[in-house]
Amino acid sequence: MNAPVLMKKLSELGDVFTIEEAQRHLHIDPKLLEYYLRTLTKMGFLRRITKGIYALSLEPGRASSPHEFVLGQLLVPSGAVAYWSALNYYGMTEQIPRTVFIQTPVKKDYRKLLIVDGKRFKVIVVSPEKFFGISTIRLGRRKVRITDPEKTIVDCLDKPKYCGGIIEVLKALKNARLDYEKLLEYAERMKSKAVLKRLGFLSGRLGLGIEKEIRLSEGDRKSFALLDPSMPPEGRFNYRWGLRINVPDDYWEEVE
Repeated sequence: MNAPVLMKKLSELGDVFTIEEAQRHLHIDPKLLEYYLRTLTKMGFLRRITKGIYALSLEPGRASSPHEFVLGQLLVPSGAVAYWSALNYYGMTEQIPRTVFIQTPVKKDYRKLLIVDGKRFKVIVVSPEKFFGISTIRLGRRKVRITDPEKTIVDCLDKPKYCGGIIEVLKALKNARLDYEKLLEYAERMKSKAVLKRLGFLSGRLGLGIEKEIRLSEGDRKSFALLDPSMPPEGRFNYRWGLRINVPDDYWEEVE
């Protein structure tokens, strides 16, 4: 197989691919594929991004940097873009996170922070029961999984530290167009009283009406969760929702 034919075949995978994808697509001996990849890299048509992942260019030395979501999907094939990254994608936050947050139900020895091709990736492993509400978007020739808007909100209620704090959830709830019925269904599906408590409190604060559908027992109300677990455990207690409101009083001014 000569270089032009090989390049055309590889380009069918898009501008970035894994060795495994190339192997399945080309149907050639792994050793021969390794030789081709090494040769094309020396010629400048390929750029090795990290182990097993290559960027392709039809012009020598012009291989571009892939979209961070695409790269995240290749790094964590079982995962989906989530938390702050998904909030930003849907326009539910003005903040632009410097890290791409990837959620996955598959336990693996991921480092706390991956830095690949100059991009930062945070991998959050959740139980399989919490991995749902996944949509697919297309970026160039690649498909990328991402949590849908309602699941993104619920995930951020579950782990506010991965979205910039509970204030970002409040902003999203106020400004985004969400399916409240689906949002409540997702919150209940998380099997977390803390998620329901935070949703109920924020909904009541904004007058969304979701709080009217949330049922908590007396025991739930006597067991206090932090409104924002990323902040110090202090502040007044809210007995209606079983929450400790551990944010300053002026915290809400920029939103309300």
